[in-house]
Order: sequence, then structure tokens, then C-alpha cells
Amino acid sequence: MSEKTEKAQKKSWFKGLNTEFKKVVWPDKNTLVKQTTAVVSVSILLGALITVIDAILKYGIDFLVR
Repeated sequence: MSEKTEKAQKKSWFKGLNTEFKKVVWPDKNTLVKQTTAVVSVSILLGALITVIDAILKYGIDFLVR
């Protein structure tokens, strides 16, 4: 490929990228805070649940092995 067509393709790609970013509907601050809080809360709860299940299984396996 020639250098001109390669530059034209890159320019076209960035132009398309810019057009797509203009279509994105960004959330407002209040929505962002609510969704972030929900994600962090669910992550902490699932982490705690997995920790509890892991501890129970470890205790059960250790009991069976002895």
C-alpha cells in the first residue's frame, strides 16, 4: 500500500471513531454515583459470600481428611 492510502485510512478511522463517540450518551453525575455504588456494593457482597463458602468447604474437607 502506498503511504497516502495508509494515511487516508488512518484519518478515516479516527474520523469514524470521533463520530461514534459523539453518539455516546454519557450519564450524569447522580446516575454515575448510584451505579458505581451499586457495583461496589455487589462486588463486596459477592466477595464476602465467596469467602464464607470457601471457608466452609475448607473446614468440611479438612474434617473429612482427618
